[in-house]
Amino acid sequence: MLETGTKAPDFTLPDQDGKERSLSDYRGKRVILYFYPKDMTPGCTKQACGFGALYPQIQEKGAVVLGISRDSTASHKKFQEKYSLPFPLLSDPERKVIEAYDVWKEKKTYGKVSMGVVRSTYLIDENGVIEKAFGNVKAAENPANMLEELS
Repeated sequence: MLETGTKAPDFTLPDQDGKERSLSDYRGKRVILYFYPKDMTPGCTKQACGFGALYPQIQEKGAVVLGISRDSTASHKKFQEKYSLPFPLLSDPERKVIEAYDVWKEKKTYGKVSMGVVRSTYLIDENGVIEKAFGNVKAAENPANMLEELS
């Protein structure tokens, strides 16, 4: 994980509609930047829907949510439409941002070791500095925990 108090690496990635989005587009707002393994999987769906349900309260606190995975923009579009997600999902198939934020790690699933995205969330302040970093977050609890962090 990247250290709190350090400048968050800027990036530009396409969202579910193919629109380019950069972290710097959100200066002046706090950003909940979350990395997740895969669209349409149970844990990732719980996490995304949790952020979706809390999004009005997150916005009231002057923050936005951005989700990033290796999935394609087409996959993100289906995921967003199926669950009416009100925030952008960014596509990083080459893992440039995933690796810049140090969330591409060795994982053990049922004893099998592989490389993958470790479910992680960063809270970035209005000036683009990492306020908090959370690794190995629990999908179902992460959205409510992040809303609390905004208080």
